[in-house]
Amino acid sequence: MSKSKVVILYGGKSVEHEISINSARNIFQYIDRTLFDVSLIGISKQGNWYFMKEVSGDFSNAEIVSLRLTSGRACFVDNDQSIVPDIVLPVLHGTDGEDGSIQGLLQTLDVPYAGSGVLGSAIAMSKLASKRLLQAAGIPTSRFLVYSYKELKEISFKQVKSDLGLPFMAKAANLGSSVGVVKVNDEAGFKSAVKECFTYDNIVLFEEYIRGRELECSVIGNAEVKASLPAEIVISPEYEFYTYEAKYQDPDAVELKVPAVLDDETTQQIRQLSIQAYKVLHCEDFARVDLFLTPEKKIFINEINTIPGFTNSSMFPMMWQEQGIAFTELITTILDSAMKKFQTSKRLKNDYTGG
Repeated sequence: MSKSKVVILYGGKSVEHEISINSARNIFQYIDRTLFDVSLIGISKQGNWYFMKEVSGDFSNAEIVSLRLTSGRACFVDNDQSIVPDIVLPVLHGTDGEDGSIQGLLQTLDVPYAGSGVLGSAIAMSKLASKRLLQAAGIPTSRFLVYSYKELKEISFKQVKSDLGLPFMAKAANLGSSVGVVKVNDEAGFKSAVKECFTYDNIVLFEEYIRGRELECSVIGNAEVKASLPAEIVISPEYEFYTYEAKYQDPDAVELKVPAVLDDETTQQIRQLSIQAYKVLHCEDFARVDLFLTPEKKIFINEINTIPGFTNSSMFPMMWQEQGIAFTELITTILDSAMKKFQTSKRLKNDYTGG
């Protein structure tokens, strides 16, 4: 049986560029080479695409990739090689990778790709759109206020405090990895938080602060959707919340409990809510759902990551490994799911002759 040609896309014009490199490095290491012929394309922070021999952030000696269409098929080419992929695996966290942009390009080119489509990617990336849809579906999520940059002069600490209480969270609306996220405790911190959030986005969300345990649940599938057992992130008291530094720079910042210690009823509620949120936000193939659990056992969906991390400290693969699905098998499962999704989409007509 011939191998499927897989292109791993990584890097990107995102503040999560380095995290993408770490995720791609793990996937490149563990992907099943008996099933897949793997090529790498790295995207620089400037947006240039390069063929790479190994996963690296150094593009100085790499050849720039061009895109060519031949007989309706997309072909990635440089001076020395050309690749017609059977499927693309985007490992691009954040802006221009997880927000539907790359997905739209690949979909237009009729290239199969793993992960959520344009709609699901865009919705899940937008904290505002996802929270509104979750609310409309009756899925519990934190209360929030939203402002655009043009409303800057109208943003009032007194109003936000009155509506949400103290402390509260300030978040740039379309980022991940806790970039552009600030916990606000007072008015001085509020002004600084607003400035930081608007540095990264034109929309800022203020959310009520949920006091409780921070949990995650991995979800995979399309026609049949499965959820892992939840896991817990126990954050060091030195951090006020799960910051970028705690996630990626301080090895002593968190303790990961896989699975989380929960009673059976709460575990099943979390799994069911995670699957429900996954479907409501039009997610496909795989995603990680982030949740809060209060001391009163109330569950709140925080957000969904449609391209969760695959680093050594990432919870998504760890949760499935705990259930007996090793890293290599997980990657194969995701790619197989994506190929079936693409084949199913081909049953739809794209022309109309009348009658």
